[in-house]
Amino acid sequence: MNRVGLISARSWILLLFTAGIVVLFFLNMAFGSVHIPFHQVLRVLLGGGQEGSTWRIILVKSRLPQALTAILAGGGLAVGGLMMQTLFRNPLAGPSILGISSGASLGVALIMMFIGQLHLAAITQAELFGNMATIIMAIAGAVATLFLILFFARKIKDNAMLLILGIMISYITSALVDILKYYSTSEHLHSYAMWGLGSFSNVAWPQLELLIPVILMGLGLSFLLIKPLNLLLLGENYAANLGLNVQHTRFFIIMTTGLLTAVITAFCGPIVFLGLAVPHITKMIFKTSNHQLLIPGVILIGMLLALACNFIARLPGFESALPINVVTSIFGAPIVISVILKQRRLKLNV
Repeated sequence: MNRVGLISARSWILLLFTAGIVVLFFLNMAFGSVHIPFHQVLRVLLGGGQEGSTWRIILVKSRLPQALTAILAGGGLAVGGLMMQTLFRNPLAGPSILGISSGASLGVALIMMFIGQLHLAAITQAELFGNMATIIMAIAGAVATLFLILFFARKIKDNAMLLILGIMISYITSALVDILKYYSTSEHLHSYAMWGLGSFSNVAWPQLELLIPVILMGLGLSFLLIKPLNLLLLGENYAANLGLNVQHTRFFIIMTTGLLTAVITAFCGPIVFLGLAVPHITKMIFKTSNHQLLIPGVILIGMLLALACNFIARLPGFESALPINVVTSIFGAPIVISVILKQRRLKLNV
């Protein structure tokens, strides 16, 4: 296939994924514990429908924010995973590899278990779970970890050492969470465990007003990093010889990924495997390492898979929605296993 034909084929694939996102969006809107006909979904989305009707309330108050959250989280985590894998030249790197998700988890653990244990909050744990305090503490923990990583990124030039540092920060935050768990009550532990399973349903319109601009800003920054990411594929020394400021590029890649990971984890919980598996799926489909195609590709496929997982989690027949991480693990784990086996075969061939 010539170059023009290849570009045309890849453009059609991107359009196909876009169409798939639209189809899955409507499936997410129509199906759930209450089935809503497609024409009624379209009518409500276009501003029609009886004001105060049950279907309109379900769609506008619950399903529409949930579907939009899945789209934003899927795209954000996928592009973050791709940038981490390129930066660290590690196929098993993900957006949470630097411990930012663990920092968010520590913030949530503090508000759910420590403050609840000391009875400093005058609200019940059920109210606390859906309260903005949880989101604020998650963002605080994630941002604090991000700033710590960015500080070390300016001091440490070796990517491998920085990666190890991020893993060590994850161990430290996990240990602190375990201490809180040990002294916590079963009620507080249950609330924290439910948050840790991930969900797109905890985001309402007031939270989306923050989530949408932050995610769009992060995705926009990823497009500005396309050329530096392609240069990094050649190796840091060669990229530097071509005029790339590797230190500044690494700083902005980590900042962009950290920003996306922090806000998504805060609002949705630590969503697993999407950021790790989607870049590999995209590379297998497009058979290229060019980020000019991979960036839009991972964003679209991440959105598509997030909507698909959310749809499966809410399929009729389940008494309540399954946690998102249950579904993403079923899809993502086989992808990671295949990557490990592929790397092993490549080493044996060498």
